[in-house]
Amino acid sequence: MEHFANVKELNQSSARDKAARAVFTASAFFSVVAVAGIVFFIMLESLPAFSEIGALNFIFGTTWAPTKDFLPVSERFGILPMIVGSLVVTAGATLVGGTMGVFTAVFLAYFCPKRLKAVFNQVINLLAGIPSIVYGYFGLVVLVPLLAEVSPTNSGQGALAGSLILGIMILPTVASIVRNSIESVPEAYFEGALALGCSREQAVFKTVLPAAKSGTVTGVIMGIGRAVGETMAVMMVAGNTPQFIEGPFTSIRTLTVNIVMDMNYAEGLHLQALIATGFVLLVLVLLLNALIAAINRRKKPLDKKTALKHRDGGGQSGAAPVFKSTGALCRGLKYAAVVVACIVALCLVFLIGFVFVKGVGHISFDLLFGESGNDKMTLRPAFVSTGMLIALALVVALPIGVATAVYLAEYSKRGSRAVKTVRLFVDTLASIPSIVFGLFGALVFGGLMGMDYSLLAGGLTLALIILPTIIRATEESILAVPDSLREAGLALGAGKARTIFKVVLPAAMSGIVTSIILSIGRIVGESAALIYTAGAVPYTPSGYLDQGSSFAVMMWMFAGEGMYVDSAYATACILMIFVALLNLLVTLCERKFRKKQGIAK
Repeated sequence: MEHFANVKELNQSSARDKAARAVFTASAFFSVVAVAGIVFFIMLESLPAFSEIGALNFIFGTTWAPTKDFLPVSERFGILPMIVGSLVVTAGATLVGGTMGVFTAVFLAYFCPKRLKAVFNQVINLLAGIPSIVYGYFGLVVLVPLLAEVSPTNSGQGALAGSLILGIMILPTVASIVRNSIESVPEAYFEGALALGCSREQAVFKTVLPAAKSGTVTGVIMGIGRAVGETMAVMMVAGNTPQFIEGPFTSIRTLTVNIVMDMNYAEGLHLQALIATGFVLLVLVLLLNALIAAINRRKKPLDKKTALKHRDGGGQSGAAPVFKSTGALCRGLKYAAVVVACIVALCLVFLIGFVFVKGVGHISFDLLFGESGNDKMTLRPAFVSTGMLIALALVVALPIGVATAVYLAEYSKRGSRAVKTVRLFVDTLASIPSIVFGLFGALVFGGLMGMDYSLLAGGLTLALIILPTIIRATEESILAVPDSLREAGLALGAGKARTIFKVVLPAAMSGIVTSIILSIGRIVGESAALIYTAGAVPYTPSGYLDQGSSFAVMMWMFAGEGMYVDSAYATACILMIFVALLNLLVTLCERKFRKKQGIAK
């Protein structure tokens, strides 16, 4: 009888393992389906515009005048000025944010004192978490007036303002990725260069940084992807005129801003043309993602054998060529890294200080919890709407994200085609601009599924936006769980599925919590995608089928009304406090996780 009981238990365990594997696999390929669905629906809705206007006329046309019915269709819908505007602003942002990001990463990796390293890391994390609407409003009230003082047209809005704001915004992305790449270079590279007589600066800039070239390029390209897809910040500082750039103070319009500005009143061919604009933007982002994938395929792993070869002076890219360069140049680069890092810190301090000085005095109980309507706007609807959006987005995205992470870490072979496919689509989903998510949500959730403008449509759209964050953070946490814990569970007779649920996931819980906190920060700071899915109204919703405004959307509404300037400052202040608290929670979770893993080992 005992034998039959054991057989029955084994059969049940096997059935659970098979069922769990099927669920995890299906969840993993949800990202593939999501990306394919977004591309398909955006392209499908774009075809009528391309057909009637002509693809070449649309892409290379120089006039955007949708309301001028007296002009031929082929001459009314041209997006070339917006394409050029997007590329110019992105190039300027890359020059500013890319350069500063690389120097900041080098400083954090090799030149930052240990006592200050944690502080600078928090600076970078805080910069990354600040909602784009806060950057935009800061640029509008601080940067634009400063630029107006030196502008020949007495207007600070234009390409230069947009480039500077975007440069500050992408800096944390570039700095984080490049720093991780630099720190992944084997220590033997650095030690070998020092052993051959190089200075510390020469070893860093002539040996370590070239070895991290692929990661550096990837970080810059990721920053470019962020800049291409940014909407709200650019809209507030760029001037928004659909014309070719003639100088740094020329008012320009980007592809994302073109969609936002016209979507509220567009219909018919005009609406289809805006969706086609989103498709062009999506294609640009996908091309950038393909470029990143190509760079990663060419990247050679930095194994110990290769590192020892460089340490001993062999090979062409080792430490020996360092002797040919002057130490003065490398010392100058070191000082540049220090100066740039200090500028980054000062920018954050100034930004935070300005927002707090302007906003903290206007925070009141009435602003937070007072009744809101057409005659008076408060943050009460934002509290309710944001809470409902967070709950719905996490309920949908968290199970799928965790299951996908489990599949990638536990059920798939490292380096297999399936894993590479899922990772590629997860990365693609992460790089899609929020405005494209908004178009997809409006078309599918709002239109096709009949949800119209509602918190339900907004919450489902947000679930797609935060899904890559949950997958990445959870997978890293699962991979960090010692194999000894898995082996112990299996040795005690637990099946693979039971070991995952009872041992692996509890051990990785701190990382999962971190992903939740990061997702909440993204939800609170999102605006462009919600304007066209959840709506933008000053009313408190009573259910998920009602419209609602998140904190970022409410700040955008405050900023758009001249009588609510003080409320906009106060909202920005509240958002900054919220982001700082989220960063603190993330730090505490990471420390707890590392401590736990250290004890386990």
